Amino acid sequence: MVRVTDRFFAMTPIHEVLNRIRWDPDFGRGNFELGYLDRVEGQVVVVPFREVEFSEDDPQAFRLIDTEGRSHRVPFHRVREVYKDGQRIWHRPPVAK
Repeated sequence: MVRVTDRFFAMTPIHEVLNRIRWDPDFGRGNFELGYLDRVEGQVVVVPFREVEFSEDDPQAFRLIDTEGRSHRVPFHRVREVYKDGQRIWHRPPVAK
């Protein structure tokens, strides 16, 4: 079994990581979570991958439904972290302030 590490995905664009989760049946096994920057809360929010939806009409974003039933569009550039079975496998370096 190949161990997935931050180094493995260090230079991989987020859309390639997401595609691999979605379309590679061997790699896609597991419990995935996405951490995205919520601009309103000003922090990274982690959501289960199974709760996000991808649309062919919007290939640079995903949608999710919040606890109040509202749909939110999250552009891929706001994704900060990806976890597989609780282990961080990808992250975007923090933005310098």
